[in-house]
Amino acid sequence: MRLLMILTLALSAPLAHAGARAQLDAFGAGMTGMAADFEQRVHAPDGELLETSSGNLKLRAPRQFRWEVVKPFPQLIVADGTHVWIHDPDLDQVTVRIQSHEEQGSPLSVLVDPTELDRQFKVSEGGRSDGLSWLLLDPRNAQESAFESARLGFDAGALVVMEMSDGLGQRTEVRFSDWQRNPAFDAATFAFTPPRGADVVGEMAQAAEVMPLAD
Repeated sequence: MRLLMILTLALSAPLAHAGARAQLDAFGAGMTGMAADFEQRVHAPDGELLETSSGNLKLRAPRQFRWEVVKPFPQLIVADGTHVWIHDPDLDQVTVRIQSHEEQGSPLSVLVDPTELDRQFKVSEGGRSDGLSWLLLDPRNAQESAFESARLGFDAGALVVMEMSDGLGQRTEVRFSDWQRNPAFDAATFAFTPPRGADVVGEMAQAAEVMPLAD
């Protein structure tokens, strides 16, 4: 599963017709955290809808995020700053990855760390269509990226939609709503401990130690 995480905020009306790069730059001023709801759709190369999911996301600068799928099947992805944890309750399985590896080539990185935008991507303005200002992202290291191209659609300083296409022509669309700027997150939001009895697979930093939750 692709890790599709990205965020923005509503700003003032004068940004409605500004370029997408300007809107992306403007949203980050003073940002320490974000929360929003999302709806994700995956399309086959011929346009057929393959799957849909919905849930919520939370992000705290510089490197923590929580992506929770609620429907149709629960799944939780938590990045704690060192690792990315993926919990599939139906499978009773936890996959863990070192976060620095997971972040490479992800559009998420341009929001948690704006300096990554030009380092990781070739960036260009995509003009206006469908009522949105579009920013186009092409990975500089295509071999390590999960997608071949991406575009971000903004309206009045808010990110409305992110679209990503892979080398086989499959397209993933994520739409966002109900943005919250700098919400108060509790201490457990960006922490994860595998449930007791869950199968834990993947790669961890050498200094890390994982203890399952007690009954």
